[in-house]
Amino acid sequence: MATAPPEPVVDVMFIGAGPSGLFGAFYAGLREMSVRVIDNLPQAGGQLTALYPEKLIYDVPGHPAILARDLVTNLLWQAQKWNPAIGLAERATTLTQVPLPGGAPHETCWRIETDKGNYLTRAVIITAGIGAFEPIRLNNDSILPFEGKGVAYLASDLNAYAGKRVLIVGGGDSAVDWALALGKVAREVTLIHRREGFRAHDASVNALQASKVDVRLFHEIRVLQGKGRLERAVIFDNRTQAETTLEVDEAILALGFKADLGPIREWGVETVGRRYVKVNSRMETNLPGVYAAGDITSQEGVDPLNLIVVGLGQVTVAVNYAYARIKPGGKVFPGHSSERAGGGR
Repeated sequence: MATAPPEPVVDVMFIGAGPSGLFGAFYAGLREMSVRVIDNLPQAGGQLTALYPEKLIYDVPGHPAILARDLVTNLLWQAQKWNPAIGLAERATTLTQVPLPGGAPHETCWRIETDKGNYLTRAVIITAGIGAFEPIRLNNDSILPFEGKGVAYLASDLNAYAGKRVLIVGGGDSAVDWALALGKVAREVTLIHRREGFRAHDASVNALQASKVDVRLFHEIRVLQGKGRLERAVIFDNRTQAETTLEVDEAILALGFKADLGPIREWGVETVGRRYVKVNSRMETNLPGVYAAGDITSQEGVDPLNLIVVGLGQVTVAVNYAYARIKPGGKVFPGHSSERAGGGR
């Protein structure tokens, strides 16, 4: 089948429509760059929409706390100020450097092929979050029959848990945040964690300890039971092996997600492990004109800080260096937005 002709060349293309990609699209528009954004998911927002729409977010400046879905709504509204082209449910498959149409003999651009189109761009910014992801599952055969029948790996609708007895398994931010959120609507919430200490924000842990959530450390699932649907969970203390049976209606296994770069791994960008793209302080990859920002990045000598606020800063850096690269005489520092009439164009 003949390949469709490419769309007109844009200045920058974002691979991923999560917070970093959406804010990057807005900021690139602020710098008067033409923009295209694509994402494999059917809705903008990345992990916030797919995994945590009802989760409160605490690390975004100007918002002491904001629901993930509301943050996505705001970011999308902000990005659309400059009318970027946004393609959802569209998977990027290949990245190839090609001659720039109408450019000088030495000028090149990037061609990105997807399962729906063929695009040309002067610069690429990879904002794909954790890449392709799937939930981490426990090695426990009693869980499988109840997946979708009381067992979930994320909660997309708090109201679905109203008045129910909920068991949450995990010790990270997601487990703690869901326990706090569901504690306001569920009949009972029990949180079990296999060891002492949580991998969550201190403020959230303090709030958990002050809440009515039944927190049981050093506990794990022995077996789940029910007739066609989850009814009980037998948990055990991994120090003594003592068992407790809980009557539960729902269980959320908030154990995290396994991430993989997917097709990005084949693009020629230097990677770190299975889920990170290596970048320098300018957010440049090893490919000229290809940048990355957000959770997908790894900088040498810097521990990953998978926070939204970090991704927003990183994508701002990437956009400004991309601008200086593709615009003749372009400066990295644009001046303060408050100094520009109308704040933009």
